[in-house]
Amino acid sequence: MRWVWMTSIDEMKADTSARGTLCLPPETFFFADHFPGFPVVPGVILLEGMAQLSGKLIGWSVRRARGDWPFPILSMCNNVKFRKFVRPNEVAVLETKLLALRDESAVCEVRTKVDGKLCAQAEQTFVFNAVKLEDAAESARVEAIERAELLRLWAGFHE
Repeated sequence: MRWVWMTSIDEMKADTSARGTLCLPPETFFFADHFPGFPVVPGVILLEGMAQLSGKLIGWSVRRARGDWPFPILSMCNNVKFRKFVRPNEVAVLETKLLALRDESAVCEVRTKVDGKLCAQAEQTFVFNAVKLEDAAESARVEAIERAELLRLWAGFHE
């Protein structure tokens, strides 16, 4: 993935929940325009960071249950609320709770907090492949990418 907005995954409980962080330095490209003199993380970046964390939770949970890595794709956000700005260098804690996990979709409740205060929240729905990839080489390639990302982001990753 070209744009990874998570800084780390700090905790992940298969089929249940995950917690991670997002912390962006002041020189991040969008701060110059969002907003001049008052830089804040765009809400869409917060939504994407929470979706990326949820995607890793969904992927890891499905891997453990059925043996393959799905491609969770964010398809819908409901009840989105932005309550507080997230500024450069602030450590935003991302949280996701798996509400439903089906063969080809999942629903997560997500939140972003800074210093324990709620900044953003939503319910996110994901769709993904319902069956394993048939091409063994492609399946191995996807698995290698996902393992590498989990190893990079999550110090506690193990299988």
